[in-house]
Amino acid sequence: MTAADPITVGVLSLHTSKESKAILNAVEELGHDTAWLREENTTMSVEDGEVVIEPDVDVIANRMLLSNTEQPCEELGLASTLNRLVPMLNEPEATMTASHKLATAAALASEDIRVPDVYMALSSDKLNEARDRFGEEAVYKTAIGTHGGGTWKIGPNDPVNAKVGNRYAFLQELIDMDGQRHRDIRVYVVGDEVVGAMYRYAPDNDWRTNVAVGGSVEDATDSLSDEVVDMAVSASQIVGLDYAGVDLVESEDGALVLEVNPTAGFKGLYEATSVSPAPYIAKLAIERAGGEVDDGRVWELSANLDDSTPSAMPDIFRPGDGEPAIIGYTEEIVLSGTAGSKTVYAKSDTGATRTSIDTQLAADIGAGPIKSITRVKSGSRKTSKSRPVVDVVVGVGGNQHTVTASVEDRSHMDYPVILGRDILGSYQVDVSRRVDGDKPDSPEEEEELLE
Repeated sequence: MTAADPITVGVLSLHTSKESKAILNAVEELGHDTAWLREENTTMSVEDGEVVIEPDVDVIANRMLLSNTEQPCEELGLASTLNRLVPMLNEPEATMTASHKLATAAALASEDIRVPDVYMALSSDKLNEARDRFGEEAVYKTAIGTHGGGTWKIGPNDPVNAKVGNRYAFLQELIDMDGQRHRDIRVYVVGDEVVGAMYRYAPDNDWRTNVAVGGSVEDATDSLSDEVVDMAVSASQIVGLDYAGVDLVESEDGALVLEVNPTAGFKGLYEATSVSPAPYIAKLAIERAGGEVDDGRVWELSANLDDSTPSAMPDIFRPGDGEPAIIGYTEEIVLSGTAGSKTVYAKSDTGATRTSIDTQLAADIGAGPIKSITRVKSGSRKTSKSRPVVDVVVGVGGNQHTVTASVEDRSHMDYPVILGRDILGSYQVDVSRRVDGDKPDSPEEEEELLE
């Protein structure tokens, strides 16, 4: 192969996202070939000592979302297999470190990159014993999480558990600038360069800055200090990532690195900066495999976040052909909070905007703290009533969803949990499928709508 020959860039992504589409489209716009490595088209074989993967690619951009899967080891194994055969951006070992927040903190601290104080214990008793060292308020988060999910701000008397669901959790120092609106900095690094940065501000009813929970954004690219630029690039290199969204927070003593995200989203950054990282990632992949790229064309393409359906989308999964996963009218789910998890039956209600959980169940698992109060109304009543809302992690069919659920007394109802459209939007509901048999609903069971 010569530098003038087209390179085939594969994107390893079992989910459908703006980022995967944008990278594939950018590769094609740069004059090279693409393949989307998905469930529908990816195979590996060993025959007579020869290892073969299909589709055949020259380099792979790894976009596996380890934080969204119940068994990250399975996807790590798949990526590791491919990485033995083909050069890969964001190799599995680096992705594993970055996806585990405590592993990231340990890697960075050992190389003199400042991070907030953290404490993890495999015993809940040990974790609670260490609570006082973090002051009046502390951050409690799962070691693996995404989009602000699995993250809580807790007070001095809030009990914590060593695990939330099947994920270990830890305590972290809360970094807060007195009197200032809570914000952090997301710096997107590709290779050894910063391609864009944004300030992320927490919404009025939350302290987290993630765009996924309603945070607002502002361009920070031209206002970054040299310290922040150096920390972001160094953090990405120390963890071993080729591209990353590095999150930092400002303190009175300087910046600290919070997380290094191997699959950071593009939406918020593009909204703030009008720059898409996709062409820069495409360029890095093409050059890693020995290809050539026009740098001017990369810059031109970065002004547009092209997330249209790429030609590399497998035919079997083109729009209209695929169907979302199926969920039953009733399902067995795992509900997790800061104090533990419980397995319960839940009812799917497509008329409910928001998932709802029973008051006692919320207390048992440590759902909370209360974020705000919302007003809801029954589908059959004109009056409305106020209910508290809390963050909770819902495990359904191997997937984990972090949602803001309303809390009510459901002790007189058949199901302690109603799954609303905040979860059901990812599924197709089959009303004939019930995990609890054909038990009829009690007449007081009613749909609820967010007012």
